Amino acid sequence: MKKKIVKEIRVDLDKCIGCRACEMACSGFHAVPKFSSTNPARSRIRVVVDDRKDVYVPIRAGEYTQAECTGRNTYTVNGKGYKDCSFCRASCPSRDLFKEPDSGLPLTCDMCESDPPLPEPMCVQVCRVDALIYVEREVEVTEEEVKKDEVVIGLESLANTHGLDKVIDEISQIYKTMKR
Repeated sequence: MKKKIVKEIRVDLDKCIGCRACEMACSGFHAVPKFSSTNPARSRIRVVVDDRKDVYVPIRAGEYTQAECTGRNTYTVNGKGYKDCSFCRASCPSRDLFKEPDSGLPLTCDMCESDPPLPEPMCVQVCRVDALIYVEREVEVTEEEVKKDEVVIGLESLANTHGLDKVIDEISQIYKTMKR
């Protein structure tokens, strides 16, 4: 077993005021070039809002799933019903949330990994009410899990060298070829 640093963003729902600064900072950070534009549709964090009840829930983009979920539960928060999809982090075929608006490719929170590294993801840095809390913790992992991280490091290196659009285009071509 090896040790690995796990990074996560925790949410304090009692503090979120729904300002959506996290969405703007995220979309600006991921614009090409960085901070050249802000478009919340490109953000990897979204705030689910019920203005009437003053409830705000920041949700970060998770992994892509090719199938729609089977969960059809409804949760009641302060008297209003929300479906499973409202709080789901996945990008899936049944909704456009967490998909790149131009290409339709899924978006995933990358914790604003960059070179040089940021002390905290942008959404946490701009949250003035401390509703988003960045935490790093150490966990034990297997060799196989370490190798998965190597793939991510390799892809990030390629994106930094050749540009994210080029890497996405090439991966899309490989995917189309393999799908046949």
